[in-house]
Amino acid sequence: MYYQAGMKKGFGSRSFDLFNILFMLVFSFLVLYPFWNQLVYSFNDGNDAARGGLYFWPRVISFDAYGFLFSNQRLAKGAVVSIMRVVVGTTTCLFCTGLLAYIVTIRSFSGRRFMRILFMITMYISGGLIPYYLLISRIGLINTFTVYWLPNLLNAYYMLLMASFIQELPESLMEAARIDGCTELKTYRKIVVPMSMPVYAAVAVYLSVEHWNSWFDCMIYNPSGEWDTLQVFLRRMLLEREAAAQATDQIVRNTRFNKVTPLTIRAATTMVVTIPIAVVYPFFQKYFVGGLTLGSVKG
Repeated sequence: MYYQAGMKKGFGSRSFDLFNILFMLVFSFLVLYPFWNQLVYSFNDGNDAARGGLYFWPRVISFDAYGFLFSNQRLAKGAVVSIMRVVVGTTTCLFCTGLLAYIVTIRSFSGRRFMRILFMITMYISGGLIPYYLLISRIGLINTFTVYWLPNLLNAYYMLLMASFIQELPESLMEAARIDGCTELKTYRKIVVPMSMPVYAAVAVYLSVEHWNSWFDCMIYNPSGEWDTLQVFLRRMLLEREAAAQATDQIVRNTRFNKVTPLTIRAATTMVVTIPIAVVYPFFQKYFVGGLTLGSVKG
């Protein structure tokens, strides 16, 4: 039954709309509340927070947790390294993976099916951590910034995601560009990239979050600490504070941040790590959904 303009909705339709609104409100609360609760703990006094019972507002407002984090002078260097890693790692992987996705969608390329299968195998089979570490060590990437982005130039999953979008583009546009004398690289840069911005933006969000949150590879491939990221510094400070909380030495306890507990430090660390990367989402939101849905539509 189709409703004409101006007709009132029936009881069942209004009830369904009300249920949807209530469901989305409850769902939004369940999603946002853990983040808000961590924010409340981060702005509360550490000794008071240990009592529990903090839900929506700080009971004893204190900025000691953030003061403890930002008292480390090397934290700024770690933030710069993290930003550099996000920018360089996202840009290079996006370009190379996108170019690979375009190559495996060229209908005149006879090896495109073989290349897809070859990269799909890497998603399920790998050499393991030790052989991978030996490879990184042999090619001289230990204790270098290059180790953060060079081994991750190609991503098989994102290649398949982007290829499913690119292959839906009109083939006549690529053929017209080749007739006009464009090389494949110029066709990719002038035709494919501008028309594939939705899926590029969606993959860029994924890559940015991965690079920003990554810390394990930094600990393995950067033993000197010269290229430590923000996440590594924050993790190290949290572990040091937990060790100090268990210490029996009174001198350790009577410090400037004696009211800072691992609970509030953990909450403040969560905020420092989460808020910067969360700012990226509003700028890519309209592309994020479109890139993932349009790439899955088949004619």
